[in-house]
Amino acid sequence: MTARNAIHFILNGKDVTLDAVAATDTMLDFLRIDRRLTGTKEGCAEGDCGACTVLVGRLRDGVLRYEPVNACIRFLATLDGCHVVTIEYLSGPEGRLHPVQQAMVDHHGSQCGFCTPGFVMSLYALWMEKTDPSETEIETAIQGNLCRCTGYEPIIKAAKAMTSLGSPVDDVLNVERQEVTKRLKSLQDGARVELAKGDSRSILPGSVDDLAQVLLDEPKATLVAGATDVGLWVTKFLHDISPVVFLGHLDELRRVEVTDKVIELGTGVSYSGSEAVLVEHYPHLKEFWDRIAGWQIRAMGTVGGNVANGSPIGDTPPVLIALGAEIVLRKGSDRRTLPIETFFIDYGKQDLKEGEFLETLRIPLPKTDTHYAAYKISKRRDEDISSVCAAFAVTVKNGKIAEARIAFGGMAATPKLASSAEAALIGNDWSEATLRHAAARLSGDFKPLTDWRASSDYRMRVAQNLFHRFWLEQHGDDAPVRLSA
Repeated sequence: MTARNAIHFILNGKDVTLDAVAATDTMLDFLRIDRRLTGTKEGCAEGDCGACTVLVGRLRDGVLRYEPVNACIRFLATLDGCHVVTIEYLSGPEGRLHPVQQAMVDHHGSQCGFCTPGFVMSLYALWMEKTDPSETEIETAIQGNLCRCTGYEPIIKAAKAMTSLGSPVDDVLNVERQEVTKRLKSLQDGARVELAKGDSRSILPGSVDDLAQVLLDEPKATLVAGATDVGLWVTKFLHDISPVVFLGHLDELRRVEVTDKVIELGTGVSYSGSEAVLVEHYPHLKEFWDRIAGWQIRAMGTVGGNVANGSPIGDTPPVLIALGAEIVLRKGSDRRTLPIETFFIDYGKQDLKEGEFLETLRIPLPKTDTHYAAYKISKRRDEDISSVCAAFAVTVKNGKIAEARIAFGGMAATPKLASSAEAALIGNDWSEATLRHAAARLSGDFKPLTDWRASSDYRMRVAQNLFHRFWLEQHGDDAPVRLSA
C-alpha cells in the first residue's frame, strides 16, 4: 500500500502539514506550545475537567461533523484529515464576541475564567446542533466541563440565551462548511501514514485490511481507537507507547448496521455514534448511556475499545454481556466469533492473540417478553467511574422466568455473569420473592474487593438491592415511580 510520512489537517481554517510527530505528542501541547493558542487550557490532563475542549470536524460518509473533544488526551497524529477549531476561531470582526461568549458575559457565567473557554466550546457544539436546547440537553452537553467557582446555574442560563444573540446559520463553520468539506475530501488519499520522531513511531493504516497487515507486521504495537484510556498512560504515567497503530480514522470500523437479527457495530464506533441505534432498540440504555463520562469522552471513546481493554469497571461490557452480544476478532484474513463474556479471562487478560484485533460487535435485537435494565452506581452522578455496574435481561413467559442474563462490573476481576443468581431465577415465578431469593445468591457469584471507590460490603449490598430496584421498575403500575439512576 502507498504510504506517506506526514499528516495533513486544517487548524482554524489554515492548512497544516507535520512530518515529525511522536506517538505521544498530544494535540494540547501542539496547540499551546507550538502554535501559542493558549485559550485551550491544561487542567486535569486526563479528560475530566473539559478546560482543553476543542472541536474536531471530520468527514463521515462525506458529511462534515464537528464534535467536542479533550485536546489533552487526543494524540496529534489522529488529526490527519480533520478540521480543528479552537476558542480563538470564534472571534468575530474586530474581536467581537461570539454569541455563545456574549451569553456567558451577559449571564455572569465566568468568574476566574479558567474553565470558560472549555465551557464555551462545549456550548458552541450544542448551539450548532440545537438552536433551542432543553435544560436537560444543556446539562448533558456540559457534563464533561468542571466549574469550581461560578457554578452551573449562570452557565445554564447563558446556554438558554445563546440563540437570542445569533443564529448558527450565520456562524463561520456553517458559512464555510462547503469549502471545508471540499478541502477535507482532497486530503483523503487512502494512503497508509507512517510517522516518526526520533525512535517514536506511529502508523495510521489506510484501510481495515491494511490494519490487519500492519498488526501482523507489528504484533506488539499499541492499538489506539479513541485514546480515552491510552491517553492517560502517557499524560499520567509517562509510558512510551511506541509503536502505535491508530484506527479511529477508519470509516470501515465506524459502521453501524441493523439486520433482522442483530445490531452490528464496528470497533471504532464511538459512544456517541452508537447511542442512537442502541437507544432505538433498547430504550432503557438512554439514561445509562448519558452517564458514560462526558460529551467529549463519548465523542472520542469507542465501545470496542471499552471492551478490548478488559477493565473490570468498564461501563459497556456488563450491558453487552446481558444482551448476549458476540464479538468478532480478526487476525490477518482469519476471523473468529465468541460470546463476549468469554473474552474476559482474568484481570488484565483477554482472549486476544498477538496480531489480533476486535473488529465487530454483534448485539442481538430485543426479545419479546424480556425485561431490560442497566444501572451505574458511582460517587458522582455524572462523569465518574462506576463502583458497581449492572445489567439485567429477564424473559418471562406465562408468569415464569424462562431466561435470565444478569451481568455485573466492579464486582470481580472481570465483568461477568451472575450464574448462581440466574439459576435461582430460571423456571421460577416472576415475583418479588424470586428476585430477592436470586439476590441472596450473589454471594456465590462474587467476592468483591474493597478499594477507594467502595467497600466489599457496600458493593455486595448495592448489587443485591438492584434486584429489588429492577423488580419495582419492571412491575408496571404497581411501581410508585420510575426510579432515577
